[in-house]
Amino acid sequence: MIFLSKLNLDQNLIDSSRNAAKSIAENVQNFIDDHTTISTERTVARLLGVDDVDEIDKPLPNVLIDNIIEGGGLEQGAAYWIGNAIVQTGGTPQRIAEKISKGEIDITHLSAAKEEKIQDTIFEMAEETVDKIKQNRNKRSQLIETLGEGKKPYIYVIVATGNIYEDIVQAQAAARQGADVIAVIRTTGQSLLDYVPYGATTEGFGGTYATQENFRLMRRALDEVGEEIGRYIRLCNYCSGLCMPEIAAMGALERLDMMLNDALYGILFRDINMQRTLVDQYFSRVINGYAGIIINTGEDNYLTTDDAVEAAHTVLASQFINEQFALKAGIPEEQMGLGHAFEMDPSLENGFLYELAQAQMAREIFPNAPLKYMPPTKYMTGNIFMGHIQDALFNMVSIMTGQGIQLLGMLTEAIHTPHLHDRYLSIENAQYIFNNARNLGDEIRFKEGGIIQNRAALVLENAEKLLNQIAREGLFPTIEQGKFGGVKRSRTGGKGLDGVVKKAEGYFNPFIQLMVGGGR
Repeated sequence: MIFLSKLNLDQNLIDSSRNAAKSIAENVQNFIDDHTTISTERTVARLLGVDDVDEIDKPLPNVLIDNIIEGGGLEQGAAYWIGNAIVQTGGTPQRIAEKISKGEIDITHLSAAKEEKIQDTIFEMAEETVDKIKQNRNKRSQLIETLGEGKKPYIYVIVATGNIYEDIVQAQAAARQGADVIAVIRTTGQSLLDYVPYGATTEGFGGTYATQENFRLMRRALDEVGEEIGRYIRLCNYCSGLCMPEIAAMGALERLDMMLNDALYGILFRDINMQRTLVDQYFSRVINGYAGIIINTGEDNYLTTDDAVEAAHTVLASQFINEQFALKAGIPEEQMGLGHAFEMDPSLENGFLYELAQAQMAREIFPNAPLKYMPPTKYMTGNIFMGHIQDALFNMVSIMTGQGIQLLGMLTEAIHTPHLHDRYLSIENAQYIFNNARNLGDEIRFKEGGIIQNRAALVLENAEKLLNQIAREGLFPTIEQGKFGGVKRSRTGGKGLDGVVKKAEGYFNPFIQLMVGGGR
């Protein structure tokens, strides 16, 4: 679809909004560049090959980083201490972590090698990992070229039984039914765990644990069904919460294709400390960007706690901010699944026109982004007929405005794992509308000065005002004031603040340098 302007949006307001968002991101980036976190350093350890658990099932990346913390060395970074230990002992990062777990070595009490030797050693190992991730990216491209893929909007569905093996059965069934993206929801509360569980898991509540082994198993299963049906099936998971960059690393190593990846979501809806998660977000997005993973942002969630009509401009403002954060991390526009949702009260007169205006506006402002469009949930009831109509209108807006990723509305979603037949009916609904209205948007122009154009203009104007206000006051105070989602969070409150430290002189993270070319 060619996205011709239908809204006559004020380009000066768009430019002002983008410039303000850039200023906001740069201000926060200054803070990010000066700090690291325990989860960022655990990610460095994982990318250097540290895996497995000790005798009490504590992940070895946690064991290693906890040892560095006990020695007062986190500020120097894991790469320094691991590199020094390799030089002094001749062991691999994995062997070093195992020795720490057995109390055989204390990593911060080894004699210090020359810094140049340490960095050379670490960069050589890091390059091997980065090359593996690059190979995964190339393999994805090869499979898509060989098998093909579904047309946009990608049909995105959820599986979440708690048992990875049952998830595989459900995921393969969904792919055969027509799904293009399988998202495995994480078990309730995993975002609040300051460690990543290990191995295949069969018990979860409201979802399945995100582990590297679970990623591997699901990736293999989707590759198998993709070969069977002749279509590449994308795998999505969630790298948010206290282990955001670690999960991104696991996804990159196991060739995931999409990741829900938004710090503001974690701050507002999981009460993760804003300092902690914004630092973690940067490294997670560096990894996702290099791995060719499409990130999905969480703006849709604002409309579940705030009014979709009154707060629509906050969604647009957040999209502008997320765009700039993504660019800072080296993510191209084509990997920015900026989020929004169809969440207006169905009793609202002309609500469909307002929803159409919002979706078209996002498409025109972010023309290269595979926008992720979320279904109506807030006003869903037990009326299955009305529910299907709401989902159908949502699907209609999506195809008319060229959305990129379509999370399907589903009757039993959020109550329990969707029934197979409910998933089938949702896919059938979307396929019918997408096929029958494929080029409808190309045939339609909006009335000059009409309801749709005026609504889009108002939302853009309000977003521009908010963004410039944030640029003046700062993102942290804005979140404290509850400007997004109507939820207030404290800069020093929430979970995980004790895991944030200021970097020492000489700190280095080889993966940021290798993945984004060093410095910005």
